[in-house]
Amino acid sequence: MIIFHNSHDINYRRPFGAAVADSAVRLFIKADCISACHLLLWQGDGSMQRIPMTPCEDGFEITVTMPSKPQLLWYCFQTDDLYYGNKENRFGGEGEVYDHMPPCYQITVYNESKTPDWYKNAVVYQIFPDRFNRGSDWLQRQMTAAECRGKNSVKRLLHQNWDDTPFYPRDERNAVSRWPFFGGTLEGIREKLGYLRELGVTVIYLNPIFKGASNHKYDTCDYLRVDEGFGDEESFKLLAKSAEELGISLILDGVFSHTGADSIYFDRFNNYGTGAAVSKDSPYYSWYRFHNYPHTYECWWGVDDLPNVEENDPSYREFICRGKDSVIRKWLNLGARGWRLDVADELPDSFIKDIRLAMEETKPDSLLLGEVWEDASNKISYGERREYLFGDELHSTMNYPFRAAAIDYTMGTMSPQDLGAILMSLMENYPLENFYGALNLIGSHDRARTLTVLGGAPGHLNELEKASFRLSPEAFSLAVKRMKLISLLQFVTPGVPCIYYGDEAGCQGYDDPYNRGTYPWGNENTELLEHYKALGKLRTDFPALISGDYEPLAYGHAVYGCKRSLENDSVLALFNRDTEIGAVIPLPKGYDKIEFSISGSPEIKSGHITMPPLSGVLLSKQK
Repeated sequence: MIIFHNSHDINYRRPFGAAVADSAVRLFIKADCISACHLLLWQGDGSMQRIPMTPCEDGFEITVTMPSKPQLLWYCFQTDDLYYGNKENRFGGEGEVYDHMPPCYQITVYNESKTPDWYKNAVVYQIFPDRFNRGSDWLQRQMTAAECRGKNSVKRLLHQNWDDTPFYPRDERNAVSRWPFFGGTLEGIREKLGYLRELGVTVIYLNPIFKGASNHKYDTCDYLRVDEGFGDEESFKLLAKSAEELGISLILDGVFSHTGADSIYFDRFNNYGTGAAVSKDSPYYSWYRFHNYPHTYECWWGVDDLPNVEENDPSYREFICRGKDSVIRKWLNLGARGWRLDVADELPDSFIKDIRLAMEETKPDSLLLGEVWEDASNKISYGERREYLFGDELHSTMNYPFRAAAIDYTMGTMSPQDLGAILMSLMENYPLENFYGALNLIGSHDRARTLTVLGGAPGHLNELEKASFRLSPEAFSLAVKRMKLISLLQFVTPGVPCIYYGDEAGCQGYDDPYNRGTYPWGNENTELLEHYKALGKLRTDFPALISGDYEPLAYGHAVYGCKRSLENDSVLALFNRDTEIGAVIPLPKGYDKIEFSISGSPEIKSGHITMPPLSGVLLSKQK
């Protein structure tokens, strides 16, 4: 008996992947020796239909009209006494026969939406402003910031030595007693725009730049002012203008689920006399959820420095996005081209929709990117199914599923087959505009430096050990080889590659604060730096890497590959992650010109390519 369905094959599901609202989707299941088959179809509200399928050659088929309202649909098949559904891993593709209700396949129903081309075509560079570069104005900026600190605020600590290791001075309660700063400024970024263009960077994603007590600025004090340590409104406008002249756009980090306790809005220390914690008559009082006023209140993950806001409060929405002079609109008008929403899972869908609407009204080609750590198409947060990718919220999300899979594959803990399956699952579940706009990161301010991870650094060190840890020469050499492999993988995978500042220069470090060290100007790892400069040219030279079809390939336990194809441009990428054993791989017909390679010299002979250990190669198809 044969029962078979493959959601990745258009012979079984047409069209592939997510479906536009009101469109038609044909489903086919191959089956013999079966008298009848029903489609079990669940709507987004949980209701289920059992629909008879029509017998056809080799099996049964049905054409289903998608709902008018965006939502998730789930389906499986029921025969006489068996079921056919998704595999337990829920990656889609080929399924399995069950004698009980199986995991279902997903169809994302969405309204059509366009992700801006300037972003989809980009190479993104993430900058933690305090740690990238001291501009010519840095010392004066730091003096001004110290003078502007509230009288009861946590004190600042200025590192004179740019190369110091970051750390957090803490008091007996383990709270930060002084915020360390290194002096990076917006002018410092502007002075390095030429360097970023050499890397092929066309978008800068800035961690928060607005006034805040901390060095990370996720504790916003004033959404309408650049932090004095970084610059001012004029220096932001100059950065945006200078970047635009070089073809570089700016994305700002919007932290809208919480503010700082030391802010003009909350004002726990009574530095401003305006905040919700000072008086119930404050215009900001309704923004917060107090339990025992003013001492206890709802805060982000229990951190009392970060009081949560009530995003459904009308005055808060007016201030952030609805008003003509709102935060969202102001900074777009001053030169930003997009926003990244911090902790999008903490924000109501209606709030994200309002932000998207304000952006489209202000700057129609602007980008809204969300911090989501899982598959964004089916995410549930706080008991609610999220609507991020239904067409009126996020253009893009941070692709942490890619990061996790890419690192696991490179480190040898995930098979090349599973790497391809995970990426195909995302491609199936995301509308293609969102999939090709996913921000493919491998490093970030929220994770240990990738080089440290790839070098096999030990996982359980205390803070003193973490601060002083550096990879041994042998481990560093291995990490560099793996870094070159994983970064090439990043640049050939559908989506938008994002470089975390300093990764291209060989920065090491465990998690916060050690992953937020300063950029090592003059002490870069030149092997990695030259590699990244070469990577930056690939997406320009090969348009298929931006918008080409994606087909994963896998050979044995170690070799992953993918084809990226357009009508007149087709490339093949192959990777051997094994640290000791080479591989001989049969090449698809026509892919016989090596365009880019790492770690050794792959050889082509008799339609096969010999790949050394820890190597990667990009081949073009000859016309």
